[in-house]
Amino acid sequence: MNITRKNSGTCSRSVSFNIDDNKIITGVSFEGGCNGNLKGIAALCEGQNAEDIIRRCKGIRCGFKSTSCPDQLALALEEALEKLQTARV
Repeated sequence: MNITRKNSGTCSRSVSFNIDDNKIITGVSFEGGCNGNLKGIAALCEGQNAEDIIRRCKGIRCGFKSTSCPDQLALALEEALEKLQTARV
């Protein structure tokens, strides 16, 4: 399943990724934001379990902001897992 989610409260505008039925994510990319940092985050997430990434990234803040690009990725992954669960029912 290919997911693209608009980000809120960050320099990046959106995050995209693929997630399979085993909750493995691939093809993570961000639109906008800090190019090098976001490429690094994407590379570290490649082939990882979505639940592991959520646990590691959810709640990370960027400076004084209430969110961050990794936090936005975690929120998008949570939404994707809900879609996968709904599709199975």
